[in-house]
Amino acid sequence: MTKTRVAVDVGGTFTDICIMDEETGAIRIEKTASTPHDPMQAIMNGIEQGRIDLPDVSMFSHGTTVATNALITRRLPRAAMVCTEGFRDVVEIRRANKEDLWDTYKDVAKPYIPRRDRLTVRERVDATGAILQSLNEDDARRVAEVLKKREVKAVAVCFMNSYVNGANERRMREILAEVLPDVPVSVSSEVMPEIFEHERFSTTMANAVCAPVVVNYVSRLGEKLADAGYKRDLLLLHSGGGVMTPASVRDFSARLAGSGIAAGAIASRFIGNLCGFPNSIGFDMGGTSTDVSLAYAGEPRITKDWYIEYGYPIRFPSIEVLTIGAGGGSLAWQDEGGSLRNGPQSAGAHPGPACYKNGNKTATNTDANVVLGRLGTSLAGGKITLDPSLAREAVHDTVAAPFGMELHEAAEAIVSVANANMANAVRLLSISRGYDPRDFALVAFGGAGALHGAAVAKELSIPTVIVPPNPGVTSALGCLLVDVQHDFSDSFMADASSVAPEDMEGAFGRMEAQAVERLTHEGVAEADMALQRSVEMMYQGQWRALSVPAPAKVESVSALVDAFHAEHEREFNFRREDAPVSIFRVAVKAVGIVPKADLPKHQVSAHTPQTVGRREVWFEGRAHDAALYQRDDLKAGATFSGPAIVEQFDSTTVVPPGMAASVDAFMNILITTKG
Repeated sequence: MTKTRVAVDVGGTFTDICIMDEETGAIRIEKTASTPHDPMQAIMNGIEQGRIDLPDVSMFSHGTTVATNALITRRLPRAAMVCTEGFRDVVEIRRANKEDLWDTYKDVAKPYIPRRDRLTVRERVDATGAILQSLNEDDARRVAEVLKKREVKAVAVCFMNSYVNGANERRMREILAEVLPDVPVSVSSEVMPEIFEHERFSTTMANAVCAPVVVNYVSRLGEKLADAGYKRDLLLLHSGGGVMTPASVRDFSARLAGSGIAAGAIASRFIGNLCGFPNSIGFDMGGTSTDVSLAYAGEPRITKDWYIEYGYPIRFPSIEVLTIGAGGGSLAWQDEGGSLRNGPQSAGAHPGPACYKNGNKTATNTDANVVLGRLGTSLAGGKITLDPSLAREAVHDTVAAPFGMELHEAAEAIVSVANANMANAVRLLSISRGYDPRDFALVAFGGAGALHGAAVAKELSIPTVIVPPNPGVTSALGCLLVDVQHDFSDSFMADASSVAPEDMEGAFGRMEAQAVERLTHEGVAEADMALQRSVEMMYQGQWRALSVPAPAKVESVSALVDAFHAEHEREFNFRREDAPVSIFRVAVKAVGIVPKADLPKHQVSAHTPQTVGRREVWFEGRAHDAALYQRDDLKAGATFSGPAIVEQFDSTTVVPPGMAASVDAFMNILITTKG
């Protein structure tokens, strides 16, 4: 009996399903329209369309936007926060900053839990962890009864200094469990046991409000899959680049915020490594947005400074992904100064671009590409047919007429503005982080990534563009390439010169014991467990820390300090050997290794593929006679030069004039941007 693995990525326009045969590594794909009102319906539709026999599925992995969408739309269940007396407003005061310091009219959004549902109790722990006042249990029971009357669906418990001693928080949870036995309780000393009260409170608050939404979704989806014959655990991709089972979702729901975009970053890194490029930039352009990620020396860039809404950080370690409003459906428009803009407004899945024939009259990037000949007349294997006359009309009315341009000039202007926006996003994630984009390959995927990838790479002098097979479902492929993963951290504030190796070993040992317990609970065999240590350090006087890997046994703290100096120089271009260094935090990444099927490798033989036609395509103000290829007809070792268009089921690849392309053994198209 053939075993298969299934990965599902739910996007704003399409739900992508990737189906892998474990024996051969062969991959087939299915795309179905997303159902925003109920994402599960699209998943089940895709399973039916893809003729997936769930009893034969050995792994079902899912990247979900449920938590992200709940936080964005604020369609959240009523939740409460229990705080130390006098500190109910920590999440409202925040850092007293704004996203745009100079915009006096735009306020930061309100907290996810309103003030009336942030209640207080008497208790106090000092900065050393000493309990100055035990939890007042009369207060605790009074609060629990109030929350029961209010019928809250989740509770966050956030006490001062609990990151060094969470005893009072744990007792508060016990009392809440007595009165509200079915209500999930998020405790800050377990969710995020780190200094900085606002960040800890904010993360715990997000975790609490997401819990009922995510648990309900995961339970329902798990039941549907089980009813259809699936016998294993549903694996859910989280923002850190691993997967978690339903057993962990109740306690760490906010980890699923950012789930979907992490899948693309994982796949991008994998494809870059496969092609011999350990330094790679992921360029995932879909219907409404573009996600940019970066891998250096084969590893993704991880951040803890991220959020869904500004002002409310979620401090779980996450793959750093920069998202901008530039996609196939992004609208062209004129600002008050008379300049042409592109996005972030989008035509979305419906009505979509003008050429979708659903009533939209405003030009989008897709319409511009149709006018320029870079897109044909169908998408998704013919499921969506495009009307070029409507695209021309939209480009003319939106841009050409208002700006006094010729039709093709206007279409190129729309695409150029979009490319400039996306190139700036790549700069922010590379140059501004101390990386030279010329040392990287650009992995272009998503429904529209291969259309724009070569132009963005040329703008940044990136020498190679990699277009994987089936770019439109690359994010779904990422869900097949992940392991079970959990992150543990603990504050460890000390002068590095005064720390003994055995002190650090003790801290790591405690976290590793928790890690093994968590992985065991999720059914991971001991032989499949891998624990990775890291230390966050900073020069004394700084408050932002840099992370460096730590060995399996710390024998020399000075070696860690040397590694910190080197990382600081790479990130900021300078180091201070004579400055004292502080240790800020220690962390352990717990990985449960999931077996992975190998992608099929093909025999490479040099040849020129047969064209399937020719089409007039516009580049840099003039028409070119471009060769048309079908992606399915390309073989490993095939080479061709631009201008060329490669069409396939889920995307179109553009090779501009002066560039050459080749196909490697894994059927990736490698475009050389320098002619």
